[in-house]
Amino acid sequence: MALLFVGFYALPVPAHPLAPALLELREGADGIVDVRFKTSLYPRSRAVAALLVPRLPASCERISPSRVAVEGGGRVERFQLRCADGVVGRDVGIGGLRENAIDALLRVELADGRAIQSVLRAGNASLTIPDRPNPWRVFTSYLEMGARHIFSGLDHLLFVFGLVLLVAAGARYVSRLVLTLSAFTLGHCVTLSCAALGWLYLPGPPVEFLIALSVLALAVELARPEREVRSTRLPWLLALGFGLLHGLGFASALVEVGLPEGEILLALLSFNLGIELGQVLFVLGLLALLWAVRVTRLPERLPPWSGRVPVYGMGSLAAMWCIERMAALFG
Repeated sequence: MALLFVGFYALPVPAHPLAPALLELREGADGIVDVRFKTSLYPRSRAVAALLVPRLPASCERISPSRVAVEGGGRVERFQLRCADGVVGRDVGIGGLRENAIDALLRVELADGRAIQSVLRAGNASLTIPDRPNPWRVFTSYLEMGARHIFSGLDHLLFVFGLVLLVAAGARYVSRLVLTLSAFTLGHCVTLSCAALGWLYLPGPPVEFLIALSVLALAVELARPEREVRSTRLPWLLALGFGLLHGLGFASALVEVGLPEGEILLALLSFNLGIELGQVLFVLGLLALLWAVRVTRLPERLPPWSGRVPVYGMGSLAAMWCIERMAALFG
């Protein structure tokens, strides 16, 4: 288990290092297209985000200078194009995604009111604007975005890691693990969906701080003597409660990119499925590693205190996040 935690420390510390970029085009009936291009202003990613460049149809003429402003932690650039032949059938995209190692959202509102939305990434950085949204593309795009989001959130993965350790301390390991992870899934699906649909809102910085605090609280619980850990009796209750909180963190990326008109439920379902797929793959990999450690009897060759290293490391990392995010709240 001590070796397992080294892998966590080798990962980047930020929970969500760079929010997806957003390129939005709104086509008017007169052929004028309003362009809005948003990139991140996080200190660690500002220099890299500067490499992002919108790729617009060559047939469109730029008719206004750029207006730049800071909105919601992002740099927003606005300008206008004149596209006499419209944007349908034209290629639109973003350059520099490979250097950023992030996804970006393309959102196009056509003159007749239809909305086209797609996730762009390094291997597919542009889109030929279709006549109407492609449901299969919406499903696969949001599914992959959900899976990528869970793997970019070390705080979420570390909490799941703690849940696995918590359940491992009790009997009926498999059934308790399934019940606990299902409760966590239910919790974050509820708040993720409510936040994405606009029914629930909490500012991002307090949510990120509370998520770090939840990881710290779980680490403290795991550090107690086994006979004093009350949550091992009802681990699903703890998972459900904190899952409601983590869902607000998951929603941050989805709120940022939005949901496509006409395919809202499909996009929401596929994003949730992507998160669950990523979570299941992570847990399966973790269980395989735990099984290998037990089969090789590695714990028997290590000193007794080594079994506490993952818990104390988890708590130390969570405490550092709490300090950083508290400073960001009041900084």
